[in-house]
Amino acid sequence: MQFIRGIYNLPLLPQGCALTIGNFDGCHLGHQQILAHLKQKAQQLGLPTVVMLFEPQPNEFFSAANAPARLMRLRDKLMFLQQAGIDYVLCVRFNRTFANLSADQFIQRYLVEKLQVKFLSIGDDFQFGAQRQGNFQTLLNAGAKCGFEVENNDSFALNNQRISSTLIRKALAEDDLALAKAMLGKPYSIRGRVAHGNKLGRTIGFPTANIQLHRQVNPIQGVYAVEILYKCAQRYQGVANIGNRPTVDGGTHPLLEVHIFDFKQNLYGQPLEIILRKKIRNEIKFADFAQLKQQIASDVQTAKDFFKLNV
Repeated sequence: MQFIRGIYNLPLLPQGCALTIGNFDGCHLGHQQILAHLKQKAQQLGLPTVVMLFEPQPNEFFSAANAPARLMRLRDKLMFLQQAGIDYVLCVRFNRTFANLSADQFIQRYLVEKLQVKFLSIGDDFQFGAQRQGNFQTLLNAGAKCGFEVENNDSFALNNQRISSTLIRKALAEDDLALAKAMLGKPYSIRGRVAHGNKLGRTIGFPTANIQLHRQVNPIQGVYAVEILYKCAQRYQGVANIGNRPTVDGGTHPLLEVHIFDFKQNLYGQPLEIILRKKIRNEIKFADFAQLKQQIASDVQTAKDFFKLNV
């Protein structure tokens, strides 16, 4: 897979391409269905597959701190798209200049001139261009005029309800990890690299690996029983706190701290995947570190009891 930042860095695609456009946040079952169909159509037409996405995501550009939480970082999204067998990922910088493009300008400059799109898979609720003046019908009309096929990528449903990133965020906010798993096709997880912290955990008997979340808004918060995937193969169990550590410093930047059971290796700089298995409790501000230590011991026991019954 080739990752391209900016339309002007796109290599020449003389035969054109099969394209889909979206945020692909979470890469849930609906996204997976879209990508599988895109690949199938591209093979029939002898075309490369292209996924167009935006950084920042449009709702982050327009809503800033009020934007919905991301389910995954760009890096994780790219890893998934590579595993899905996509040929090119075009990342377009969403800024004021891009936001001011008319729908016709976007179609002509991006779809026709640069991408030479021959097949476009898009949701029928897709809106684009300044003041969101473009829609699915606009693309159908352009396709008929410019010679590319436009297809509605039918929504994937679970129990007759459309799967969406919004519904997954809602499930996570309501601590319904089972529903989030059903829509994602796997348990919700967070990936990141272990960074140095203040090493407070080891002073109270619970050393932690710290991962900075680097998100404007985090979709989950609290204490969880987790599985830890190390070096993509070694699996451990533990308990993780995800939030702002109100007892320690009440920081404004969310942090993931994970205590791994029976683990003594040096993890600084190492990538981990933290897989959420059960919500134990919400974050609490304790009066002192003695109370915090007592609660962590209780959380650890709760997590261990859970894993005894859910291997």
